[in-house]
Amino acid sequence: MKLPAPKYIILALITPLIVFLDQLTKIMVIDRFRLGETIPIVLGYFNFTYIRNTGAAFGILSQADPSFRIPFFVIIPVVALLVIGYIFKRIEDRDFKLSCSLSLVIGGAVGNLIDRLRLGYVIDFLDFHWSYQYHFPAFNIADSAICVGVAVLVLDLVFQDDHPRESHHASSVV
Repeated sequence: MKLPAPKYIILALITPLIVFLDQLTKIMVIDRFRLGETIPIVLGYFNFTYIRNTGAAFGILSQADPSFRIPFFVIIPVVALLVIGYIFKRIEDRDFKLSCSLSLVIGGAVGNLIDRLRLGYVIDFLDFHWSYQYHFPAFNIADSAICVGVAVLVLDLVFQDDHPRESHHASSVV
């Protein structure tokens, strides 16, 4: 019996783990918090705050008409997952970095898509701020996985070695 390529093993480990952790933490928030409730974790910097995000990242399009917003936020992630799946299929079997980063993005996209299909919005609860004056938009485990996965992809592109390595053969100089 032939084992699956390493990239598929990575996908099979990381993606369900992200979906599980994302959904578990969201269930815990729903069970333990009232909507809008905040519990300080690190005073002046970090809270758990139960928020329902009807928009995209950072609440973008949250005020759009629901007849547009709801189908848009279901169709776009499905198309993105199909494109990422196509890209994933084409990467080298042993490309650990790309396999991990794409698996993180897929897991995060699936986690948030589950919320949208099940609830019509995404549950956010990680609330970072500076002395309660400057708030970073609340987010969740799925958002974190997507951001880390995309960051790894971007860093890989930025620091990618475009030049083939020179041969280390000794050359004689005359």
